[in-house]
Amino acid sequence: MAVLQPSAVIDALKTVRHPGREGDIATLGLIHDLEVQEGITRFGLDLSTVEEAEREALLARAHAVVKDLDGAGEVGVTPLLPVEASGPREAILKGVKNVVAVASGKGGVGKSTVAANLALALKAAGADVGLLDADIYGPSMPTMFQVTSPLQASSDGRILPIESQGVHLMSIGFLSGEGLPMIWRGPMVSNMLQQMLSQVAWPDLDTLVVDLPPGTGDAQLTLCQSVSLTGAVIVTTPQDISLIDARRGLEMFRTLNVPVLGLVENMAGFTCSHCGEVTHVFRQGGGDRIARQLEVPLLGSIPLDPEVVMSGDEGVPIVSRNPEAPGALAFKAAAEAMAGRLGEVIAEKTGAPGGDLHLTW
Repeated sequence: MAVLQPSAVIDALKTVRHPGREGDIATLGLIHDLEVQEGITRFGLDLSTVEEAEREALLARAHAVVKDLDGAGEVGVTPLLPVEASGPREAILKGVKNVVAVASGKGGVGKSTVAANLALALKAAGADVGLLDADIYGPSMPTMFQVTSPLQASSDGRILPIESQGVHLMSIGFLSGEGLPMIWRGPMVSNMLQQMLSQVAWPDLDTLVVDLPPGTGDAQLTLCQSVSLTGAVIVTTPQDISLIDARRGLEMFRTLNVPVLGLVENMAGFTCSHCGEVTHVFRQGGGDRIARQLEVPLLGSIPLDPEVVMSGDEGVPIVSRNPEAPGALAFKAAAEAMAGRLGEVIAEKTGAPGGDLHLTW
């Protein structure tokens, strides 16, 4: 019997189109927990974005294309249905005015750095801000905010977020310890994220920024189904190949009826500290091109700046460490543009005139 490779399974599943979206079920990130063993092939198929009437046919199609592969053996497809929130959306985060998700189609684009500095920029402008590190597998905020103090409980038994640099923080890293891996399957991730939303004593906040894990998986779906997101920000890098990943994240939020506030282009250009020449390591103007193709605003372009990296590694992100640095000013400009878009979205929902939220520095 031929040895079946996981990549061959994914290639086969790429021939199965999503019945209601542009793209195939593999490229859209709907395949989870793929296991290929001798004589057995198993995977989960996320059906949360598929109309109920079309789910059975999609499951059958996915099963058929994998069953036809040499070496597939017994094929098992587990339907992954929408996660039900533990309570009404209105009862979760009821003291939080706006919930903004920061997401990326893939890792390595500096999403957590962007989330942290956007939160700090909003705080610097006078807003009450929280930051939820929902990247269950790779939490970054304990390092980026240099948090070592233990968690405390409120009088009603809920977890108190930790305040650092004026921002209220919560992260799975506060519970697991630095460097320990989170080897969890989807249901465990969803359950933990729900706890971090509903069992944390978040204070009244103007904005809660949620740093999502990369991709379009269980954490993203759980968040969208548990709370009413005000909007989402997608982080990308300038090169054209990032368009594919950015589009994947954009389509996920649009399918889940979450307004996309705009795009933040990270690593936009490197400025030499000696001669001042700007080198566009990942091409020039890519963020603008991607934003135009996706038909969303470009909220800002963040330079490729060693000080941004070092400040995050040392536990004081650039907006706090050096507020007048080029990188900090770029994050502040992006936060101001994001606040403006938040105002527009709120105005559309409420029918109120105006809607711009102006930040002052």
